[in-house]
Amino acid sequence: MAEPSKRPGDEATTFMSHLLELRNRIMRGGGSILIVFLIAAPFANDLYEYLAAPLMDALPEGNSMISTEPHGPFFVPFKFAFALAVAVAMPYLLYQLWAFVAPGLYRHEKRLTVPLLVSSSILFYLGILFAYYAVFPIIFAFFTSTAPEGVLVMTDINAYLSFVLKLFFAFGLAFEVPVATVLMVKVGMTTPDSLASKRPYIIVGAFLVGMVMTPPDIFSQTMLAVPVWLLFEAGLYCSRIIKSKETKEAESGPDLNDQQA
Repeated sequence: MAEPSKRPGDEATTFMSHLLELRNRIMRGGGSILIVFLIAAPFANDLYEYLAAPLMDALPEGNSMISTEPHGPFFVPFKFAFALAVAVAMPYLLYQLWAFVAPGLYRHEKRLTVPLLVSSSILFYLGILFAYYAVFPIIFAFFTSTAPEGVLVMTDINAYLSFVLKLFFAFGLAFEVPVATVLMVKVGMTTPDSLASKRPYIIVGAFLVGMVMTPPDIFSQTMLAVPVWLLFEAGLYCSRIIKSKETKEAESGPDLNDQQA
């Protein structure tokens, strides 16, 4: 029996429905950021003081942070509150993205996507926490101790915010190494054995990343390089498990449930 032909307006209707759904997903994501921001805004100054604590603890006695702009003391804490709102709402934003593309995914792709989204969010947060609690005290102590004689270290609050947000983003991305490793194996870009054979280069690359992203001392470089290397090993281990499972499924025959939802 022949399939009924599509009417001329069907494709336009489907396209419009996708646009409407995308708009709704974006509005929900934006609304979640706004809600978190409204909750955080009254505590903006307290949140910024907590963010600045690693630098304040490292500054010599009598030194403090400054604002070189008249509106800085008012706007900078709210900028951080907004950045925090985006970070807190990120899992919900990723869920909205997943919900939008999920109808076009196969069931085995859905099974992989959800763990990757969850693990990537957790790893990103762990990277931020690692930067704040482990790296910041060391690098700020290093920076302040290297100031020339007669130079007062008094960082601008806006410059400090930009600096730490860049480091948060950098460390968050660095902690995504396991997710990137699994994805490369999953899409066929490489194999676990090939990655394992390149381990010496991965270790050297991890130290190069640490050298670029941290002060020029071996201790702080190692603090980033070693976690990146260990996370690579974790991703390699997970990719071996996934590849082994795929091989067993291929040998047992096609998955009858592997169809679009």
